[in-house]
Amino acid sequence: MSTMFWNALKLSPALLGASLLFVSSTQAQGSVPSQAAALNNSQVAVTVEPIAEALTQLPQSTVALSNSDQVTTTTSQTVTTEETTSALTATETSSSLNPTNNLLAQQVPAANTTEVLEQINQYNNPGGESLDQVTNVSQLSDVSPGDWAYEALRSLVERYGCIAGYPDGTFRGNRATTRYEFAAGLNACLQQVERLIAASVEGFVTREDLETLQRLVQEFEVELATLGTRVDDLEGRVAFLEDHQFSTTTKLNGEVIFAISDLFGEEDNVLNADFDDNTVFQDRVRLNFDTSFTGKDRLRTRLQARNVATFEALSGNGLTREGRLGFEGDEGNDVQLDILGYRFPVGPAVVQIYANGAGLDDLATTVNPLDSSGSGSISRFGQRNPIYRIGGNGAGAGITFTPSGPFRVDLGYLSNEAPNPSDAQGGGGSGIFNGNYSAIAQVTFQPFKALRLAATYVHSYDETSLGHGTGSLASQINPDGDIGVVGNSYGVEASIAFSPQLVLSGWAGYTDAIVLGTGGADVWNYGATLAINDFGTEGSTLGFVVGMEPKLTGSSVAVGNLLPGDRRRDPDTGLHVEGFYKLKVSDNIAITPGVIWLTAPGHDEDNDDIFVGTIRTTFTF
Repeated sequence: MSTMFWNALKLSPALLGASLLFVSSTQAQGSVPSQAAALNNSQVAVTVEPIAEALTQLPQSTVALSNSDQVTTTTSQTVTTEETTSALTATETSSSLNPTNNLLAQQVPAANTTEVLEQINQYNNPGGESLDQVTNVSQLSDVSPGDWAYEALRSLVERYGCIAGYPDGTFRGNRATTRYEFAAGLNACLQQVERLIAASVEGFVTREDLETLQRLVQEFEVELATLGTRVDDLEGRVAFLEDHQFSTTTKLNGEVIFAISDLFGEEDNVLNADFDDNTVFQDRVRLNFDTSFTGKDRLRTRLQARNVATFEALSGNGLTREGRLGFEGDEGNDVQLDILGYRFPVGPAVVQIYANGAGLDDLATTVNPLDSSGSGSISRFGQRNPIYRIGGNGAGAGITFTPSGPFRVDLGYLSNEAPNPSDAQGGGGSGIFNGNYSAIAQVTFQPFKALRLAATYVHSYDETSLGHGTGSLASQINPDGDIGVVGNSYGVEASIAFSPQLVLSGWAGYTDAIVLGTGGADVWNYGATLAINDFGTEGSTLGFVVGMEPKLTGSSVAVGNLLPGDRRRDPDTGLHVEGFYKLKVSDNIAITPGVIWLTAPGHDEDNDDIFVGTIRTTFTF
């Protein structure tokens, strides 16, 4: 289409001349097409509905042509995504099935490729707002009315409705229009007139308008020729991207972690074992397929493979559950469905439905800026308050209310036995409501941008333990036999940004655990994190974590078997001390060396300190 059109454009003066001759001949013979309503002297009455057909059908999403040449097109539909979306590369995809509206800015060339792409990007709609039809060129306030061509084009635009402009009446630059921009508007009118002539629509074009067009074409001949070359180049690049796109509705993004890790420690007083482990090289791979059907919703399908085995000292059969790596998990690198969830807006609220793999941290904000297993803290404990981990991952739903003002309310419910239909008393699961579950209610208060405060409540039930997977073994509340443990957990979280480069966060958590028919226990934890952003280089982060992982602070006599010798509490207080430095190598690669120091592991000073070191390399795409 584009080749045929531009060949026609080069012959526009000849075409206009022929059109004038045709009109004169028609008038002289007193004949008009059967669709014409009337003749008025030397003019044919014009009754034309405005047509705004795009010169170039560009895709609807951001298309990265190179590092410096970026084209963005939008429609009236706004696409909302949770994560920061980078410009698409040649291997990425368009996010829409529909072509764009005709934008004057799409047709604007420049003296070189970089200028035209920057100009198109500048005049495009960065906020995704709808573009209304402008049929009066005086609405475009930055077009200077002082030149004869302004009045000529204004008349053509109003007569034939051939320019789509911006609702605010500007070219997004607050400056006088360039000759190239003016030529783009002229070109739109040329297309409209040529379509009317070719279609022999009722009324045809007046002789005066054809003469005006011919004069304008001669005046802007160079700009029109340049415009054709530039748009041809863009069409070729866009055609390549469309041919190689992944999907029109789905975007693929991924993360790969390589980690070299080791643990160093002496003997403990429980197992009398030396916990020096071998150095390991482990990995985790995640692929997210994010699909949007309305532009405001998101269906996420995540595939995951990993082989990050737990060090023996930090396992359930070891000394403690403290110090575990944040990206830990071992399925032998088998590919599994990790998360399957759909979220969509309902008025001022956002509803989330998960069929698999969701945690309470997916249903509520954790406030901590280091809450990322790939780019934040290297430990599980450093990511968030451990009460968000109670109940494990599963299926369920949540809703987030964000009314006007500084408050946010999160509610959610999850079950890790949701797909199991068997009777709980028969030794299996018991569906969504009668098996293991965890429910969360949280209110977040943000009086100003730099400060966030949250109050959290988690109610849970598990057939075997409390199940947060951090802290001392006793704090798991794992009594002998499948008795059933109910948890009522309370947390407070806070984060304050003294500057974009310095963010301090912290939390405290308490769980009142009830072993059904037996007794109760108390579990406490607290922690603080410090993030120093842009440390050394832009995008790099120096981070610190200090706190007490979950500790059994007291229990009734009946549950004394949680500890050797029927003790009712952890004897001492051990600290989790962590430091790491995320070095941003490029936009897609970060290397994070870090170390975790556990004092009095298992909250027992008779145990020698443990050190866990890792070098985490994260690739994102």
